[in-house]
Amino acid sequence: MVSSCHGQAAPTNAAPDAPTAAERSIELAAKGQCHEALPLLKKTTPQLKDKDLKYRAGMATARCAMSLEQAETAVQALLLLKREFPNDPEVLYITTHYYSELATRASQELAALAPSSYQAHELEAEAMESQGKWDEAAAEYNGILQQNPKLPGIHYRLGRVYLSKPDSPENTASAGKELEEELKIDPGNAAAEFMLGEIARRAGQWDPAIGHFSSAARIDSSFAEAFLALGMSLNATQRFGDAVLPLERYVKMLPGDPAGHYQLAIAYDRTGRKENAARELQLQREAAAKAPASASAPH
Repeated sequence: MVSSCHGQAAPTNAAPDAPTAAERSIELAAKGQCHEALPLLKKTTPQLKDKDLKYRAGMATARCAMSLEQAETAVQALLLLKREFPNDPEVLYITTHYYSELATRASQELAALAPSSYQAHELEAEAMESQGKWDEAAAEYNGILQQNPKLPGIHYRLGRVYLSKPDSPENTASAGKELEEELKIDPGNAAAEFMLGEIARRAGQWDPAIGHFSSAARIDSSFAEAFLALGMSLNATQRFGDAVLPLERYVKMLPGDPAGHYQLAIAYDRTGRKENAARELQLQREAAAKAPASASAPH
């Protein structure tokens, strides 16, 4: 070590190692000193190798970032925790809690900064939907359409409101009209196609149902429910050979759903593929044994 002219050891400028700095910053965070703790946490946490220490540092980062309203840092910390500790109950809890809080903050900002915007009214309508206030939600959506008649998504949401109201021919007809209007504005809305298919299926109108479900599946190849509904509708019209492919797609996407295996077993059986049918029935039983009681019955 180099000595100074007075014979004393020269001071070192070496920074503390990452684990030591992380422990110090976690202590600061626990005392509520987040302004001092957060810069250290952001710097050291990605360097940590010890899982327990990384866990505690990630938690402290998320808490401090939320308290200081640093949303980007909070989200980064939550993503790190979810990636490193995907099945930890506390990670899942704070992820739910903090994302909900961030959403609330954003909605408050929207209401304060642009209270008359269609986005603010749409958010209000969605809140009314979640409370089951169907008429109020419909009024908000209709108000948006008066100002923005070509806005994508609003007719779809209005159709969804009508389908959520008590079942009646009038509500069903109104829902269908809104969904058709949505497709004029946005022909790529797979959800609108699917809901029109559901309306037709419930009425026993199989050809229109098959057409809408086919369109939904074509628009969105990851729309699992569309493949199941298409296969079920084809089975119902005894077009078992046509039902095989969409049902095979469905069970690949959601192998844990007993209904898919059950419907595919029917299609295989009616097309002479007895061994395949027997296999699907066995998979259906296994899936039903693992599924909640409400999901185990064939659709």
